[in-house]
Amino acid sequence: MLTTHHSSAPHATLDPPGPRHETLPTGGRVLTVGTPGPRLDQLTQTLLSTGHEVSHAVPGQVNLHGRQAPPDAIVALDEGRDGLDTIREIRAVPAGRALPLLMVTADHRSADVADLLRHGADDCLPDTSSPDELSARIEAKLRRVPVPVENLILDPRTGLYSHQHFLDELDREFQRPEVRRGGIMAVVSVAEMGALESRLGPRVRREVAERLAGVTERLGSACDRLGWDDDGHLLMLMPGVDEDAARRSLEKFAHTVAGTRFVVADENVRLTPAIGWAPLAECDGHQQAVEKARDAAAEALEHRDLRPVMYAPWMRGTPRRRHALGASVRALLAALSPVVVLLFGVGVPFTLYQQAYELGWDVGSAMYWVVVAGLLVSAGLIVLECLFALDSVPRPERPSQPYPPASAVIAAYLPNEAATIVETVESFLRLDYPNDLEIVLAYNTPHPLPVEDTLREIARRDPRLVLLPVEGSTSKAQNINAAVTRVHGEVVGIFDADHHPAPNAFQHAWHWLSNGYDVVQGHCVIRNGDSSWVSKLVGVEFETIYAVSHPGRTRLYGFGVFGGSNGFWRTDLLARTRMHGSMLTEDIDSTLRALSEGARITVDRTLISRELAPTTLKSLWNQRSRWAQGWLQVSLKHLWRALRSPAFTLRQKAGLFVLLGWREVQPWLSLQILPILLYSAWKAGGVDELDWTVPVCLLAMLFTLSAGVVQAAFAWRLAVPELRRRRGWFWRYLLVTTFFYTHFKNMLARHACLKEALGDRQWRVTPRAAAAKAVNGP
Repeated sequence: MLTTHHSSAPHATLDPPGPRHETLPTGGRVLTVGTPGPRLDQLTQTLLSTGHEVSHAVPGQVNLHGRQAPPDAIVALDEGRDGLDTIREIRAVPAGRALPLLMVTADHRSADVADLLRHGADDCLPDTSSPDELSARIEAKLRRVPVPVENLILDPRTGLYSHQHFLDELDREFQRPEVRRGGIMAVVSVAEMGALESRLGPRVRREVAERLAGVTERLGSACDRLGWDDDGHLLMLMPGVDEDAARRSLEKFAHTVAGTRFVVADENVRLTPAIGWAPLAECDGHQQAVEKARDAAAEALEHRDLRPVMYAPWMRGTPRRRHALGASVRALLAALSPVVVLLFGVGVPFTLYQQAYELGWDVGSAMYWVVVAGLLVSAGLIVLECLFALDSVPRPERPSQPYPPASAVIAAYLPNEAATIVETVESFLRLDYPNDLEIVLAYNTPHPLPVEDTLREIARRDPRLVLLPVEGSTSKAQNINAAVTRVHGEVVGIFDADHHPAPNAFQHAWHWLSNGYDVVQGHCVIRNGDSSWVSKLVGVEFETIYAVSHPGRTRLYGFGVFGGSNGFWRTDLLARTRMHGSMLTEDIDSTLRALSEGARITVDRTLISRELAPTTLKSLWNQRSRWAQGWLQVSLKHLWRALRSPAFTLRQKAGLFVLLGWREVQPWLSLQILPILLYSAWKAGGVDELDWTVPVCLLAMLFTLSAGVVQAAFAWRLAVPELRRRRGWFWRYLLVTTFFYTHFKNMLARHACLKEALGDRQWRVTPRAAAAKAVNGP
């Protein structure tokens, strides 16, 4: 630092000026703040001698309101922690926010100086500085008066409107008569803001807003005015756009942000934008527009699925209006669902066939052949999948790149899975992987549980385990979305809380991912098959799904599906895709969205993970009912869009039609045999008048039944060794499927249509318990 002569006073003070200061120009008015004493006297003499007009104030009694001639600058003595109090006192009043404030320190330590600058000082210099330097610094501040960011129209660092000026712009928008024809106000929250701020300090708010604004600039969106507030929210004004265009623009912005790695406070981070928006036409002014958009952003923050949320009145505590009569009707229809399904699936078609015949059209007979053809098509597709499963694409023998850091995300609802979660975590910690492997347990629980203490103890012993409680979560999707920005691995495996992956699972998954694939789905094997006849049934069914159907379908149609667990994603793709908690099968929904982006998804039946099956018919009903309704939701959302999309080949579109379209048609088509038989008996004059020995009908029935036999045989042939030894399970599965289970699943599919039509989308979790007896070793 610059020094001149040293004083013999107890404190090293600013030296009095010598003759060389006589030519200095007259300065402005300066207010000195400090406790009376030698240091303040010396400072006052220095300022007077350099041409400044000086007045005094004592810390705690600085009054800038009643001054007829307010100061041009303030020079205050730093007197320990009182210096910070002085800064706060001055900056707390509007008159003091824009005044240059210099602090004179007795001990010019870097840490203390940094602290003063962070708390609002514009400059700091030591007592030992020369009068020339003090005067020059004051003059510099007087020529370039510091203006707080909030007083500027645009933040010079981010290029964003400050909060108040953004509201002024919003007010101007409301004054335009055409605002009623379009325009929206959006608020963007960042899910990771709290964690970033606690770790890196409050400066990250501005940096995050700056990074988000940079994305909108790159995208060239319809947003022409951007601002930010003190909470770090990005404020977006999109005038003159309709709601559909606004939603598309905001979705593109959200996915771009989620797919970008940002540098914030020298750290490489992922951000999850939570966007809430409100149409300007539904707001009375800027305050209501911002409040509505904030409420919608808070709702979006709960899900972290990148979908912009439009404001709805219930978000502010206004109850949703439900018509009492409508609710009663829905409840009655749900209770009578078997009767309703039979009415629509049997009664209505029979009546139509009957009435058409009266008009001279034998529609029922034509439908008979349609049904027969449909059953033959279904059986043929099953046989085709079996044949293609034999020659499924083998896993690459070696990776094309070194093994990267990897992460496992275990999604858990602890009250439901407390009995098995510790065993699961310990099995993950035994995995063999040649690079760093972190285990993230993303869980939700409505109340503290004793098992959490056990998990915390395991995490203390092994830092690879990361416990991530997700506050407010109500679904697996929210848990995964919360974890995806926390993980550090280039690969992330997704698992349910009862899964025990094979020791080499992550290594084998990387063989696929390093050779051009984006997602690989493994083979889920039941490990509690001895628990009940239901678990035995599911154990074999999983072999028909993961050992036969998935590999065969992947080779036949050129794409695989992510089955919800034991799936491995490139982390960047998962961060962009996320899971949508509103979908009952969020895994299939994420598959379709990833495929539409051009992702390559494959299936590997040698990539083993063992899980628990439902052990009672009730739990199986709840699980498969959710699956059936979830597939219906995905079909309604994606089928027509996928068939029109240029992202899919004709071969893939054929597979999507079978996977999403034919899956929903077939259960209702198979039910048509009942109204057709009733119609045929009515037309013939009685059941005893029907000819039951039609050769084509018998051959079609035999072929349809044989498809189940073929599938069970292929499942046994391709099953994991410990299940192949259980031949009795496969025979039992064949018998149960032929006479019961196929009809059970078709009934569930039809029941799901009614539930979706009634708006019943309740998630019923499948109870988990520790396996009574595993069918394999660890």
